[in-house]
Amino acid sequence: MDDFLTRAVIGGILLAFVCGPFGAFIVWRRMAFFGDTLAHSALLGVALGLLVGVDVRIGMIATCLAAALILAIGQRQSRLGSDTVLGMLAHSTLALGMVALAFVQGIAVDLMAYLFGDILAVNVSDIWLLGLGGGLALLVLIWMWRPLLALTVSPEIAAAESIPVERLRLVFMLLMALVIGMAIKIVGVLLITALLIVPAASARFFARTPEQMAIGAALFGAASVMAGISLSWHVDSPAGPSIVISAAGLFLLSGVVAPLMRRIRA
Repeated sequence: MDDFLTRAVIGGILLAFVCGPFGAFIVWRRMAFFGDTLAHSALLGVALGLLVGVDVRIGMIATCLAAALILAIGQRQSRLGSDTVLGMLAHSTLALGMVALAFVQGIAVDLMAYLFGDILAVNVSDIWLLGLGGGLALLVLIWMWRPLLALTVSPEIAAAESIPVERLRLVFMLLMALVIGMAIKIVGVLLITALLIVPAASARFFARTPEQMAIGAALFGAASVMAGISLSWHVDSPAGPSIVISAAGLFLLSGVVAPLMRRIRA
């Protein structure tokens, strides 16, 4: 394979392995809108990075982390509902990012690449960032796996067992922000939540334990990346949307195959 295609495959699979376990918690905790909000805020990070003159990846990760902190504070102190806070922050940061990009001068900005991703432009430094940053995020998630599961099942029981509920929520939100900030280049602002949710939803058809669902989500994500890149290569379609379409196709296939397998076992 060409070098750029090899880098795209490696980067996409690394991202899928990181997104799988996090996507499982997003599905369990019904946090899809939260992921969208963080992704939308990343566009503001792109604009700030270009205006300040720093790497846009640093800008995206920084704004995602800042948005996660704002959401954590806002959801505890605001009288508004969580969905209202999320909606306000998502659309405000997206609009602010679009306006800020208009003031970027002397630099050609490929807005479509940030909105829908450009996995074929992944370079070696992106792979290192995904490997190190994603590995760190996974290690922290594994360390807090059991308490986070208890929090997901019942916050009241988790608090009764002396689990630091608020601190655990904040750490998970910051980890999500880190993962989304690293993933924007591959599938873009508008599609990253789909890569988190759809493989996890597919794995849910087959999994019997939380651990099985997390591993299955990573495998379904990796298969979606491979199928999406192959589709993009053969029909010359955009790579990011092709990956999401492949994930949706695997979800529909899983919805048909899983009941058939259960009937055969019965």
